[in-house]
Amino acid sequence: MTDVTAELTAELDRQLQQADAELAARYPGERVDRQPVHTVYVPADRFGAGTVREWGTEALRLLDAFAPDAPTLAAATGFDPVEVSEAYDAVRGKLQVEPVEDLRVDLEDGYGLRPDDVEDAHLRGTVEAFRRMADDGTRPPWFGVRFKSFEAPTRARGVRTLTQVVGAFADGGALPDGFTLTLPKVTSVAQVEAMVTACERLEQAYGLGAGAITFEIQVETAQSIMAADGTAAVARMIGAAQGRASSLHYGTFDYSAGLGIAAAYQSLDHPAADHAKFVMQVAAAQTGVRMSDGSTNVVAFGDAEQAAATWRLHAGLVDRSLVRGIYQGWDMHPGHLVSRYLATYTFFRRAAPSAAARLKAYVARVEGDVMDEPATARMLSHALLRGMRCGAVDSGDVAAATGLTEADLVALTR
Repeated sequence: MTDVTAELTAELDRQLQQADAELAARYPGERVDRQPVHTVYVPADRFGAGTVREWGTEALRLLDAFAPDAPTLAAATGFDPVEVSEAYDAVRGKLQVEPVEDLRVDLEDGYGLRPDDVEDAHLRGTVEAFRRMADDGTRPPWFGVRFKSFEAPTRARGVRTLTQVVGAFADGGALPDGFTLTLPKVTSVAQVEAMVTACERLEQAYGLGAGAITFEIQVETAQSIMAADGTAAVARMIGAAQGRASSLHYGTFDYSAGLGIAAAYQSLDHPAADHAKFVMQVAAAQTGVRMSDGSTNVVAFGDAEQAAATWRLHAGLVDRSLVRGIYQGWDMHPGHLVSRYLATYTFFRRAAPSAAARLKAYVARVEGDVMDEPATARMLSHALLRGMRCGAVDSGDVAAATGLTEADLVALTR
């Protein structure tokens, strides 16, 4: 029996060697480093070195004007008053210290088509503004540009912008930490392959290390979800990126319009949007590629009633995404920062006590009302790490509740 077992094991090892290698390469697991909770999009012609400060100031002005205390914000959003009361000061503090976590200067849809010399000038202004923000400490941890797509009509302009912005930030053989590029309107795996080619050529041209340039894939066309042969194109795109894809970003309005959904019904919670995002989520699972939800285009803050309606809608959509395991989304207006951080903080603060208790019991092998498996323990650890890294949960409180350090939590995610 022993001989048979050893021989069979060796045979299966040989038979599955390639599959084992492919599994390890394609599915390294979820990343545990910090992920931004949002991406703010600002058209290049409206962007400057003071943009982040201005967004933070305007968000605080709206909060002071329409929800100067926790009970008012709770009534406006429909969130639990106790949870809002516990998170209110943290939200205000976030708006004062780091109102924007990820900033993308838009040279695509939000910017439009302009003569080359005009776009070149706006791009130079963008680069200079980012440099000034780095000097004064206001540049967000993640920053970059969304250039025009690789579809035939805009390809030349997209390549021109891509070349200029990489060249501007390439310094001493490296790019700044957090530098991010967004590849929009992807309609084929071939476009992702073309982006890899562009990255390789630019790395050679500017003396950057191999693999230095990474990019987000914006999923906003039907063709990126289902290819003509009926396969899930987005899954193949991740492989075609050859490790350069950092995340998938859902584009609410282009995708909805492409499916023929009337403008009044184009929303993050439309069934068609859910289908697209579920496909994206499955494609990205365990690959190390992250995912971001899209945006709402409702930005009415003219009076208290409008502000409450906008905050209620946006906060509800953010919470809905979080429940579905999507931890990032787009924000299009300073007022969205209030509802973004409120929904994010209350979500992770709500989850923390149970996650800490279950994780402590799991590590101690104590039986309780819930019997957690290793996969669940990984997710409990991820939840606490995400809560800590976005500022919703205090690391000291987590350590006291679990008896675990941050390094212990990271180890449990493996």
